[in-house]
Amino acid sequence: MGQVREEVIGARRIVVKVGSSSLTTAAGGIDEQRVDSLVDVLGGLATTGREVVLVSSGAIAAGLAPLRLRRRPRDLATQQAAASVGQGLLIQRYATGFARHGRTVGQVLLTVDDVTRRAHYRNAYRTLRKLLDLGALPIVNENDTVATEEIRFGDNDRLAALVAALVDADLLVLLSDVDALYTGSPSDPSSRQVAHVDLASDLSGINISKPGKSGVGTGGMVTKVEAARIATGFGIPVVLTSASLATPAFGGEEVGTLFQAARKRPAARLFWLAHATAPRGRLHLDPGAVAAVVARRKSLLPAGITAVDGSFAAGDPVDLVDGDGAPVARGLVNYDAVELPALLGRSTPELAAALGPGYEREVVHRDDLVLL
Repeated sequence: MGQVREEVIGARRIVVKVGSSSLTTAAGGIDEQRVDSLVDVLGGLATTGREVVLVSSGAIAAGLAPLRLRRRPRDLATQQAAASVGQGLLIQRYATGFARHGRTVGQVLLTVDDVTRRAHYRNAYRTLRKLLDLGALPIVNENDTVATEEIRFGDNDRLAALVAALVDADLLVLLSDVDALYTGSPSDPSSRQVAHVDLASDLSGINISKPGKSGVGTGGMVTKVEAARIATGFGIPVVLTSASLATPAFGGEEVGTLFQAARKRPAARLFWLAHATAPRGRLHLDPGAVAAVVARRKSLLPAGITAVDGSFAAGDPVDLVDGDGAPVARGLVNYDAVELPALLGRSTPELAAALGPGYEREVVHRDDLVLL
């Protein structure tokens, strides 16, 4: 078996994400045997005193066969119709399966809004936390029947990483139809399996641009690696492997790829700002301001801003971008978008003298700013 992964063995609260291709047939519709196999593994974990949150794809794919759709639809209305049929079938199958293990399941349907708006984020946390306290097993999915952005977004991988941070998980496990991260396409004989990733630099020379091989899911290795970056940045280790290897993976065996967690967890507020917000605008910085914000971790002042994009109000998240337009940081802005153009390039003492003491403040305070 090799060395046991202590990060897995010691994890008490685990978020598990499973992709559509691991739950449904290639033609669409639920693969009952696959679902039952996953349920038996997770049900066994739950009976050992571990808390499990399942982030499950598959609603749209599960609705294809019942609606006599031969392939995943491209238009939004048909995707939503398939999701409305498939979600009920999927949760029914989960409820029946986990009942065999004495577990009640609770369905939690989220949209991007629910994890990008602070008030919604807190509501989602309270619901998930209460379900776990009551001994239920939360099953999370994107609310595909009414949402639009997350269907275009692709998959539940990023959502799973945010949920893992939300519930303060000890481990995130990403299950798909690929058994590990490879240096190239898994079908290429020259590709090597990557067993361990410690830093972002470990990914140099690895080609993850191609989507998954299944025709019913929409995620690929890109979204899984991005989810791993988000979760490990919050101090949560990640195991990436196939659903067929779930049993040895949860047993701590060295299957799949382990993404090592950061040694120190960031403040929850800054993590939320970096990964669970959508910027409402952009502030273009001159080179001096970029250096001050990034290298010296200073607040952003009006003098260092060269241009403003977007429509935002004071308190909204905005991206701070360099001369090439690349985001270097995200922060909560202290001014409305309509106020800022008249302030650009001017020092705070100058603004205070001309406009009053209320303008002697930072555009983005360093305590409300996170580097990207």
